[in-house]
Order: sequence, then C-alpha cells, then structure tokens
Amino acid sequence: MQSDPSQGKDKPLAELLAEAQAKLEQQRDAMLRAVADAENARKRAQTEASAAQKYALERFAEQLLPVVDSLQAALGSENTSREALRNGVELTLKQLGAALERANVREISPAKGERFDPHRHHAVAAVEARGCEPNTVVSLMQKGYTLHDRVLRPALVTVAKELENDDRNPISDIDLD
Repeated sequence: MQSDPSQGKDKPLAELLAEAQAKLEQQRDAMLRAVADAENARKRAQTEASAAQKYALERFAEQLLPVVDSLQAALGSENTSREALRNGVELTLKQLGAALERANVREISPAKGERFDPHRHHAVAAVEARGCEPNTVVSLMQKGYTLHDRVLRPALVTVAKELENDDRNPISDIDLD
C-alpha cells in the first residue's frame, strides 16, 4: 500500500495549529491575569486613598484634644480670678499654636514696612503714609496662615500708596489743575 503524501503534510500542519492554539490560550490567560491584577491594584489604591482622605486629620485632631481639655477646664472652674483665667487662656493658646506648628500651619504676620505680597497678603485698604514706601505694609489687621506652602488664609493688611499732595495743602484751592 502506498501512503498518501498529502496526509503526511496535514499531520504537521494539524500539530502546528494545535501548538499555535495552545500558545494563544496561554497568552490569553496571561492577558486576563494582567487585567485582573491591574483592576485589583486600582481597587486597592482607591481604598487606600479613601482611607487616607478619611483619616488624614487624625493626628491633627489628637493634637487638638489637649486644647479642648484646657478650654473645658477653664469653663468648668467657677472661682477663678481674672488673672488666672487670662493665664489659662494664654497657655491654651500656646498649646493650640504648638499643635498648629506640628501640623505645618504657619502664621503670615507681615511687619510694618514689609513688601506687599499679593500671594500671601490681602490689601483691605491703601492709605497715604509718610515714611513708608509705596506697596509696603502699613498695618496688620488679621494674621494669615499657610499649610506647608499653600495659603489657607491671606493676612489682611493696609498698604501704603504714593502721596498725592506731598507738600501741598489739601484744603487749599491753589495748586489745582
């Protein structure tokens, strides 16, 4: 009996097809595992971000609890002199300042004559002030605060402007244009 030469060629092609299909199935399985791993990593990161956001203030809140305790103690004491109450409030303010400092909350308290910074200061008024350079702080109305490098609240300031009638009498009609 003679063997058909085309049958010999089909067998290796069938084997090649089976090998290719097996390889394709392995690659499909690897791809599905990679997609599942990526989805699990995304869910894990989302859970961690949610927990971090939810409990971000935990350390700060723990640092504020002694301040709350001090304020409650001050309110609870009935026979306290005015001076003792003032000392207690000052101590409580120091506790609060320390807690804010540990949380990287810093004061913005520009001194008189300091250059006006629109990123850190809010000008409430511009006044003519002798002896002050224009665009400098004349007075501080309310302190501002930063958290790390971000401004939480700008300092409210009064700013110097150029003197309009430097040597002129503001009541006189003489030097009017």
